[in-house]
Amino acid sequence: MAMAVLLVAAEVSGQVVAGDGQAPLELTLDRMVALGLRDSYRVRHLQLEVERTRSLLTAERAGLKSRVSLNIAAPQFQAISDNKWNSVLQRNELVREDTRRFQMDLSVRQPVILFGYPTNGVLSLNNRVYRYTQVNDDGRDTTFYNRYFVAYDQPLFQPNRMKNDLEEAELNLEKAELRYKSDVIAAIDDLATDYFDLVSDAFRRDRANEFARDLTLAMAAVREVVANAPARAGDLDLLQVELANAREAENQSASNLRTREQTIKQRLQLPANAPVTVRSALDVVPVKVDVTEAIRLASTLTPRMRQLTIATRENEIRLAETKGNNAFRMNLEATYGREVQDPRFQNLWSEPSNSYTVEVNATVPIWDWGERKHRIQAQQYSLDRANLSEEQTLSEIETEVRNLVASLDDFGRRSRTMLDTLKLAHELTETTVSRYRSGDVGLSDLMQALSRESTTASNLLNAFQGYQRTLRRLKEVTFFDFEAGMPLVERFNIAPGR
Repeated sequence: MAMAVLLVAAEVSGQVVAGDGQAPLELTLDRMVALGLRDSYRVRHLQLEVERTRSLLTAERAGLKSRVSLNIAAPQFQAISDNKWNSVLQRNELVREDTRRFQMDLSVRQPVILFGYPTNGVLSLNNRVYRYTQVNDDGRDTTFYNRYFVAYDQPLFQPNRMKNDLEEAELNLEKAELRYKSDVIAAIDDLATDYFDLVSDAFRRDRANEFARDLTLAMAAVREVVANAPARAGDLDLLQVELANAREAENQSASNLRTREQTIKQRLQLPANAPVTVRSALDVVPVKVDVTEAIRLASTLTPRMRQLTIATRENEIRLAETKGNNAFRMNLEATYGREVQDPRFQNLWSEPSNSYTVEVNATVPIWDWGERKHRIQAQQYSLDRANLSEEQTLSEIETEVRNLVASLDDFGRRSRTMLDTLKLAHELTETTVSRYRSGDVGLSDLMQALSRESTTASNLLNAFQGYQRTLRRLKEVTFFDFEAGMPLVERFNIAPGR
């Protein structure tokens, strides 16, 4: 989309030149879309949200790789008295502790991934070195300690938070990208609405001009008749009133069009003095839409159903985590390594001895007054609602698409009929003027012919607006451009950039 916008912007800059002699910029739907999205704050906000969630996903993926950390306690001084049990004296006694400790822990941690699946376990390589000094009445007693070991920590019978966090980050990014596409399509629909409103105002202006010209021709015919039959001078007065009203309608339609153009130029960030033009012809190209295919597109191509599927999956994850809370769980921790303890620092890497630890911790819930049960039940209701929303939305999509396709066919048929009828009405007006000049019809017949043409033009505009409105809604519901025969995301190259 960025490349298309740049190309259109370059084209516009070549057409719109400040000062006298500006070349009018012809506004088309594609050009308005490109200009409207060029510097859109709305689109930029959406892009930043996508980048934010993409960074969070990258952070989650980085959390599955090795991590190196160094913890240093330098120094840790303790000079404090505390009550401690003396098993020889069989009583508590006040013991004063006076120690000096300098410690360093180096750890390389790696989450355990099997065949691309996070196991929720962590394997680490560790090295612990410290200098420990005890101060007593006899002086100082210093000991050095060094241990390098492998550690493995594996939670059991509990939710795999490592996997869930990664999946939720992926879903959040997908949701942000879906919101981006939905909002950009909505912005395009708003621009299309403005475009066809501009076309409608241009058509009204042209019809007002055409009606004024028809009245001017009728006025010439009436003057000829009155010159030969002065008794019919009243016809001239009546027609002059109608012509004055037509001139006022002509001025009003031109004013409405100028106001619409200024509003659109402001939205497109074009110079206020830049001349623009738009085609006022109401062309209706028949679009054949297969109902079954349109329903399939609305169910699979649009973000709407995918967003509901994501919501269902998120509820499934939350249900699994709720079941794991306050439930039976177990942690397995094991280490194996080599250690040395010596009063001399130089001897810490000589003659190490084996060392290991194995620890199994389990939590067994006994009674919680039904708290866990009801929390699971509440989360299950949320999941059921998400599933029900998917079913309901599918039904609504099918109903809406069928109604839109039927309305599109109806408005298209009416628009094409009105286009032919308008040509016929205009020919009838010209014939009636000639017949009035020859005395075959009266002024009422002439005015009726003029009014009939004006009414036909109004009906044509209403049918055309209904057709375009229905077609835009069908595109928004299906994310498919039936005129171009391709998805809207490809039609306008909609994709959140990096």
